[in-house]
Amino acid sequence: MTIDRHALGFGGGDRAIYAANPWMTRGRLYPETSSLTRSEFQRDRDRIVHTTAFRRLKHKTQVFIGADGDHYRTRLTHTIEVAQIARALARALKLDEDLAEGVALVHDFGHTPFGHTGEDALHEVLLPFGGFDHNAQSLRIVTKLERRYAEFDGINLTWETLEGLVKHNGPLLTFDGEGTRGPVPQPILDYCQIHDLELASFASLEAQVAAIADDIAYNTHDIDDGLRAGYLTFEMLEEVPFLAGLMAEVRERYPVLEPARFTNEIMRRQITRMVEDVISVSQGRLQRVKPQSADDVRNAGLVIATFSDDMATTDRQIKEMLFRRIYRHPEIMRIRAGAAQIVTDLFKAYMKDPQLMESHYWVDHIAGLSEAARARHVGDYLAGMTDTFAIDAHNRLFDHTPDLR
Repeated sequence: MTIDRHALGFGGGDRAIYAANPWMTRGRLYPETSSLTRSEFQRDRDRIVHTTAFRRLKHKTQVFIGADGDHYRTRLTHTIEVAQIARALARALKLDEDLAEGVALVHDFGHTPFGHTGEDALHEVLLPFGGFDHNAQSLRIVTKLERRYAEFDGINLTWETLEGLVKHNGPLLTFDGEGTRGPVPQPILDYCQIHDLELASFASLEAQVAAIADDIAYNTHDIDDGLRAGYLTFEMLEEVPFLAGLMAEVRERYPVLEPARFTNEIMRRQITRMVEDVISVSQGRLQRVKPQSADDVRNAGLVIATFSDDMATTDRQIKEMLFRRIYRHPEIMRIRAGAAQIVTDLFKAYMKDPQLMESHYWVDHIAGLSEAARARHVGDYLAGMTDTFAIDAHNRLFDHTPDLR
């Protein structure tokens, strides 16, 4: 039986010359037979969705602990929103939508329970052993820790998806080998010894739109969740001129509108304006750079998918407001302290007695490892926990567990 891939939409007739081409991928670490019905980047996206790590995101904190309410974003719902925006940007710029979506779906795999609080706490206890970086942990998950296939560890993603995972925020090295944002995490360097992800170049434009989609998504939904939780008010949003302008637009068109609808009208306009800004800037930079291939994008020496100067200022103002009004709110800080204690307590307990990690795949072999190797396994185990699993584990091992409500 013969399948016409072009009839399935695989011809790429609308794909720009600078887009990543799934039929010219640099391949996988472990070669595999290609699919008759899916492109290589579609296969990556599908593998990501079917991982244990993806399912765990539904019980990992974004900003507000899940127990606070059913409607707050979790890592999973955040990830889905990022993927939707990334795909919209990719379509507008004639990129490979599947690659953009795949990078968006995998970008938060390495996050710990309890959001950035858990990451900070885990980094602190792992500092003597190289620290913790969620981006490096995402790479470990998809290249080593997911154990689903008979022939290899990880899920054997294409070079382009792995590159996007690691470099979506820009190059990690200068061409002189210096870290662009400090030392490159060792797990990334170790992987690049066997599968070079070219850390000194930019990522594909698909990965770039996934990165800016992340900013757009959390700037918007953290405002939405903050209003729902009562940490933000509409008056506070007036601090940001861009948001004040959006609210004035909504009030003029809908003078009497209930708060929930009013919030949604603001949020949808915010996403639209930011997306349109990125498209405009990207199109302008593409006209200047004139890339003739995805590699030309990687070697352009600048980010192509980004905000204009005015929108970048708005982005900073929104982040400053969120930091001041929500992330450093006394109640959030109380919860963060309790979450950090849970992670720290569990790390110490598992280092002292690795057999307590009953469900860890390497538990029977940890006792004979060096302290550094044991610490990395404990870090893997903790990073993979959901909020609920971590709280339950702490309840089993300690007489008192902090109240995170």
